[in-house]
Amino acid sequence: MVQKRILIAGDSIARGISYDDEKDRYLPLRRSFVNVLSESLSAVVRNSARFGNTLQRGADRLRTEVQTWKPDLTLIEFGGNDCDFDWRAVAENPAGRHHPSTDFSRFHSLLLELVRDVRSLGSEPVLLTLPPLDADRYFRWISGADDERGNRILKWIGSITRIYWWQERYNAAILEVARETETRCIDVRSAFLHDADYTQLICRDGIHPNESGHQLIARRVLGFFRSLDPGLLLQPSPTNASLPLPAAG
Repeated sequence: MVQKRILIAGDSIARGISYDDEKDRYLPLRRSFVNVLSESLSAVVRNSARFGNTLQRGADRLRTEVQTWKPDLTLIEFGGNDCDFDWRAVAENPAGRHHPSTDFSRFHSLLLELVRDVRSLGSEPVLLTLPPLDADRYFRWISGADDERGNRILKWIGSITRIYWWQERYNAAILEVARETETRCIDVRSAFLHDADYTQLICRDGIHPNESGHQLIARRVLGFFRSLDPGLLLQPSPTNASLPLPAAG
Protein backbone atom coordinates (compact mmCIF):
# COMPACT_ATOMS: atom_id res chain seq x y z
CA MET A 1 0.00 0.00 0.00
CA VAL A 2 1.31 3.42 -0.98
CA GLN A 3 1.56 5.73 2.02
CA LYS A 4 -0.11 9.10 1.88
CA ARG A 5 2.16 12.13 1.83
CA ILE A 6 1.55 15.09 4.11
CA LEU A 7 3.49 18.33 3.66
CA ILE A 8 3.67 20.88 6.48
CA ALA A 9 4.39 24.49 5.53
CA GLY A 10 4.69 27.47 7.81
CA ASP A 11 6.85 29.34 10.29
CA SER A 12 8.59 28.60 13.59
CA ILE A 13 5.46 27.17 15.20
CA ALA A 14 5.20 24.42 12.60
CA ARG A 15 8.98 24.07 12.75
CA GLY A 16 8.61 23.24 16.43
CA ILE A 17 10.67 26.12 17.78
CA SER A 18 10.10 27.12 21.39
CA TYR A 19 11.87 29.32 23.91
CA ASP A 20 14.04 27.44 26.40
CA ASP A 21 14.12 29.42 29.65
CA GLU A 22 17.04 27.48 31.08
CA LYS A 23 19.26 27.99 28.04
CA ASP A 24 17.76 31.44 27.34
CA ARG A 25 17.36 30.89 23.60
CA TYR A 26 15.09 29.43 20.95
CA LEU A 27 15.45 25.69 20.43
CA PRO A 28 13.54 23.00 18.53
CA LEU A 29 11.22 20.85 20.62
CA ARG A 30 11.70 17.11 20.44
CA ARG A 31 7.96 16.66 21.05
CA SER A 32 6.72 19.31 18.65
CA PHE A 33 3.28 18.80 17.17
CA VAL A 34 4.73 17.86 13.77
CA ASN A 35 7.01 15.26 15.34
CA VAL A 36 4.02 13.81 17.17
CA LEU A 37 2.15 13.64 13.85
CA SER A 38 5.07 11.82 12.24
CA GLU A 39 4.97 9.21 15.03
CA SER A 40 1.19 8.89 15.08
CA LEU A 41 0.18 8.71 11.40
CA SER A 42 0.65 5.96 8.86
CA ALA A 43 1.79 8.58 6.39
CA VAL A 44 5.01 10.21 5.28
CA VAL A 45 5.19 13.64 6.92
CA ARG A 46 7.54 16.25 5.50
CA ASN A 47 8.14 19.51 7.35
CA SER A 48 9.20 22.45 5.21
CA ALA A 49 8.40 25.14 7.81
CA ARG A 50 11.12 27.67 8.60
CA PHE A 51 11.85 29.96 11.54
CA GLY A 52 10.94 33.54 10.59
CA ASN A 53 8.88 32.53 7.57
CA THR A 54 6.20 34.90 6.35
CA LEU A 55 3.64 33.94 3.76
CA GLN A 56 5.47 36.07 1.20
CA ARG A 57 8.75 34.23 1.84
CA GLY A 58 7.30 30.75 1.99
CA ALA A 59 4.66 30.71 -0.75
CA ASP A 60 6.86 30.20 -3.81
CA ARG A 61 8.92 27.53 -2.11
CA LEU A 62 5.76 25.75 -1.06
CA ARG A 63 4.45 25.74 -4.64
CA THR A 64 7.72 24.21 -5.81
CA GLU A 65 7.62 21.51 -3.11
CA VAL A 66 4.01 20.63 -3.91
CA GLN A 67 4.88 20.36 -7.59
CA THR A 68 7.94 18.16 -7.05
CA TRP A 69 7.03 16.09 -3.97
CA LYS A 70 3.32 15.74 -4.83
CA PRO A 71 1.82 15.49 -1.32
CA ASP A 72 -1.74 14.28 -0.88
CA LEU A 73 -2.36 16.91 1.81
CA THR A 74 -0.64 20.22 2.49
CA LEU A 75 -1.05 21.79 5.94
CA ILE A 76 -0.52 25.55 5.78
CA GLU A 77 0.39 27.50 8.93
CA PHE A 78 1.31 31.14 8.35
CA GLY A 79 0.43 34.49 9.91
CA GLY A 80 2.37 34.90 13.16
CA ASN A 81 5.29 36.66 11.49
CA ASP A 82 3.16 38.31 8.83
CA CYS A 83 1.25 40.38 11.38
CA ASP A 84 4.39 41.41 13.28
CA PHE A 85 6.07 44.82 13.20
CA ASP A 86 9.63 46.06 13.40
CA TRP A 87 9.35 46.96 17.07
CA ARG A 88 12.81 48.51 17.21
CA ALA A 89 11.77 50.96 14.49
CA VAL A 90 8.51 51.64 16.34
CA ALA A 91 10.38 52.39 19.58
CA GLU A 92 12.78 54.71 17.76
CA ASN A 93 10.01 56.64 16.04
CA PRO A 94 6.63 56.19 17.75
CA ALA A 95 5.16 59.09 15.81
CA GLY A 96 5.99 57.52 12.44
CA ARG A 97 4.07 55.24 10.08
CA HIS A 98 4.86 51.57 10.49
CA HIS A 99 3.69 48.56 8.54
CA PRO A 100 3.49 44.86 9.39
CA SER A 101 5.71 42.35 7.63
CA THR A 102 2.76 41.55 5.36
CA ASP A 103 -0.06 44.06 5.03
CA PHE A 104 -3.41 42.62 6.04
CA SER A 105 -5.04 42.82 2.61
CA ARG A 106 -1.89 41.41 1.02
CA PHE A 107 -1.91 38.50 3.47
CA HIS A 108 -5.49 37.68 2.56
CA SER A 109 -4.86 37.80 -1.18
CA LEU A 110 -1.61 35.82 -0.97
CA LEU A 111 -3.22 33.10 1.13
CA LEU A 112 -6.22 32.91 -1.19
CA GLU A 113 -3.92 32.54 -4.19
CA LEU A 114 -1.71 29.96 -2.46
CA VAL A 115 -4.65 27.76 -1.44
CA ARG A 116 -5.96 27.77 -5.01
CA ASP A 117 -2.52 27.04 -6.44
CA VAL A 118 -1.87 24.14 -4.06
CA ARG A 119 -5.20 22.61 -5.04
CA SER A 120 -4.56 23.11 -8.76
CA LEU A 121 -1.22 21.32 -8.34
CA GLY A 122 -3.03 18.22 -7.10
CA SER A 123 -2.69 18.52 -3.31
CA GLU A 124 -5.52 19.15 -0.88
CA PRO A 125 -4.75 22.27 1.21
CA VAL A 126 -5.63 22.39 4.90
CA LEU A 127 -5.35 25.67 6.82
CA LEU A 128 -4.36 26.03 10.47
CA THR A 129 -5.49 28.97 12.55
CA LEU A 130 -3.09 30.89 14.79
CA PRO A 131 -2.54 30.09 18.46
CA PRO A 132 -3.50 33.16 20.50
CA LEU A 133 -0.69 35.27 21.86
CA ASP A 134 -0.33 36.50 25.43
CA ALA A 135 -0.39 40.26 24.84
CA ASP A 136 1.09 41.23 28.21
CA ARG A 137 4.03 38.87 27.96
CA TYR A 138 4.59 39.71 24.30
CA PHE A 139 4.64 43.40 25.11
CA ARG A 140 7.25 42.83 27.81
CA TRP A 141 9.25 40.78 25.30
CA ILE A 142 9.28 43.38 22.52
CA SER A 143 10.00 46.18 24.98
CA GLY A 144 12.86 44.23 26.54
CA ALA A 145 11.37 44.97 29.97
CA ASP A 146 12.63 48.53 29.43
CA ASP A 147 10.07 51.05 30.71
CA GLU A 148 11.19 53.84 28.40
CA ARG A 149 11.18 51.60 25.33
CA GLY A 150 7.83 50.17 26.39
CA ASN A 151 6.30 53.63 26.78
CA ARG A 152 7.47 54.61 23.30
CA ILE A 153 5.95 51.46 21.78
CA LEU A 154 2.78 52.01 23.79
CA LYS A 155 2.55 55.56 22.46
CA TRP A 156 2.31 54.11 18.95
CA ILE A 157 0.01 51.13 19.55
CA GLY A 158 -2.28 52.92 21.98
CA SER A 159 -2.93 49.96 24.27
CA ILE A 160 -1.46 46.52 24.88
CA THR A 161 -4.78 44.85 24.02
CA ARG A 162 -4.41 46.08 20.43
CA ILE A 163 -1.59 43.56 19.99
CA TYR A 164 -4.06 40.70 20.53
CA TRP A 165 -6.68 42.39 18.34
CA TRP A 166 -4.21 42.88 15.51
CA GLN A 167 -3.18 39.22 15.46
CA GLU A 168 -6.85 38.23 15.66
CA ARG A 169 -7.48 40.06 12.37
CA TYR A 170 -4.98 37.81 10.60
CA ASN A 171 -6.56 34.77 12.16
CA ALA A 172 -9.92 35.98 10.86
CA ALA A 173 -8.39 36.25 7.39
CA ILE A 174 -7.38 32.58 7.55
CA LEU A 175 -10.93 31.59 8.46
CA GLU A 176 -12.31 33.80 5.69
CA VAL A 177 -10.03 32.25 3.07
CA ALA A 178 -11.11 28.80 4.27
CA ARG A 179 -14.75 29.76 3.73
CA GLU A 180 -14.14 31.45 0.37
CA THR A 181 -12.26 28.46 -1.03
CA GLU A 182 -14.20 25.73 0.80
CA THR A 183 -10.94 24.56 2.36
CA ARG A 184 -10.70 22.42 5.47
CA CYS A 185 -9.42 24.35 8.46
CA ILE A 186 -8.04 23.01 11.74
CA ASP A 187 -9.02 25.51 14.43
CA VAL A 188 -5.97 25.45 16.66
CA ARG A 189 -6.89 28.80 18.20
CA SER A 190 -10.15 27.62 19.72
CA ALA A 191 -8.35 24.66 21.31
CA PHE A 192 -6.13 27.13 23.21
CA LEU A 193 -8.98 29.46 24.13
CA HIS A 194 -11.02 26.58 25.54
CA ASP A 195 -8.26 25.96 28.06
CA ALA A 196 -8.83 27.40 31.54
CA ASP A 197 -5.63 29.48 31.19
CA TYR A 198 -4.14 29.24 27.72
CA THR A 199 -1.26 31.55 28.71
CA GLN A 200 0.29 28.57 30.51
CA LEU A 201 0.68 26.98 27.07
CA ILE A 202 2.71 29.92 25.72
CA CYS A 203 6.42 30.62 26.15
CA ARG A 204 7.94 33.59 27.93
CA ASP A 205 8.00 35.53 24.66
CA GLY A 206 4.19 35.52 24.65
CA ILE A 207 3.79 34.05 21.19
CA HIS A 208 5.42 30.62 20.75
CA PRO A 209 3.59 27.60 22.18
CA ASN A 210 5.60 25.66 24.73
CA GLU A 211 5.75 21.86 24.81
CA SER A 212 2.33 21.62 26.46
CA GLY A 213 0.98 23.94 23.77
CA HIS A 214 2.41 21.69 21.07
CA GLN A 215 0.75 18.67 22.68
CA LEU A 216 -2.55 20.54 22.51
CA ILE A 217 -2.00 21.34 18.82
CA ALA A 218 -1.10 17.69 18.17
CA ARG A 219 -4.35 16.51 19.76
CA ARG A 220 -6.38 18.92 17.67
CA VAL A 221 -4.62 18.01 14.42
CA LEU A 222 -4.81 14.27 15.12
CA GLY A 223 -8.51 14.74 15.85
CA PHE A 224 -8.85 16.24 12.39
CA PHE A 225 -7.13 13.26 10.80
CA ARG A 226 -9.28 10.83 12.78
CA SER A 227 -12.38 12.51 11.31
CA LEU A 228 -10.85 12.67 7.84
CA ASP A 229 -9.57 9.08 7.63
CA PRO A 230 -9.34 6.91 10.77
CA GLY A 231 -7.07 4.54 8.86
CA LEU A 232 -4.32 7.17 8.92
CA LEU A 233 -3.88 6.81 12.68
CA LEU A 234 -1.49 4.22 14.01
CA GLN A 235 -2.45 2.16 17.05
CA PRO A 236 -1.62 3.92 20.36
CA SER A 237 2.00 3.43 21.34
CA PRO A 238 4.09 4.48 24.37
CA THR A 239 4.90 7.73 22.56
CA ASN A 240 1.37 8.74 21.61
CA ALA A 241 -0.92 6.89 24.02
CA SER A 242 -1.04 9.98 26.23
CA LEU A 243 -2.61 12.04 23.45
CA PRO A 244 -6.39 11.43 23.61
CA LEU A 245 -7.97 12.52 20.37
CA PRO A 246 -10.69 15.16 20.48
CA ALA A 247 -13.27 15.67 17.78
CA ALA A 248 -11.98 17.89 15.01
CA GLY A 249 -13.20 21.44 15.00
